[in-house]
Amino acid sequence: MIHQNIYDISVALGSQSIDYPGDPPFSARRRCLVSGGDMFDLSALEMSAHSGTHIDVPAHFIPGGRTIDQYTPGEFILPAQVIAIQNPDAVTPAELEPLDIRNGDALLFKTENSESGRSVSGVWSEQYVCISPEAAMMCVRKGVSLVGIDYISVDKAGDETYPVHQSLLGNGVLILEGIHLRDVPPGRYTLYCLPLRIPGGEASPVRAILVR
Repeated sequence: MIHQNIYDISVALGSQSIDYPGDPPFSARRRCLVSGGDMFDLSALEMSAHSGTHIDVPAHFIPGGRTIDQYTPGEFILPAQVIAIQNPDAVTPAELEPLDIRNGDALLFKTENSESGRSVSGVWSEQYVCISPEAAMMCVRKGVSLVGIDYISVDKAGDETYPVHQSLLGNGVLILEGIHLRDVPPGRYTLYCLPLRIPGGEASPVRAILVR
């Protein structure tokens, strides 16, 4: 099958990826090197399950919530909409209300985070476009399957009640964080964002792509 357009919306781990404050940073250390006389190259990786482009499932916040390994691969292949957001502070219901949002859609919000390069800066900043709690509840009411944002958190910096995580995950809506959408035109796609198969995992890094 030949697709006309495939967009890689993942952020490169390391120099481009952003670590949420307190999370262990990504690192890749060479344990063996052919150039150093070893028979092969071998790397050891250290990271958070929330490093770079990653998916959150209900177990991240909800006691007894579904874990990564309780999903089938097909549940991470979804009809998706990329939506351009003009509000410089947050995704709000006003920008979602006019849209044709269908039951089961994944909504990926393309914000100033992508346009400015903030999403691939490699540096944490409290000034980013987030998702408002009201917009999160609208997504729940419309039967959205996944919500994605082009920064490392859907919630506003400093809000330790995490209302957006709570609302979405508490209603079974997956969260895709740390994507980069600068070069992706708004519109409909198929989203592929398969996680690692982590027993009991509340999150996992993913290689996220959009196909049209």
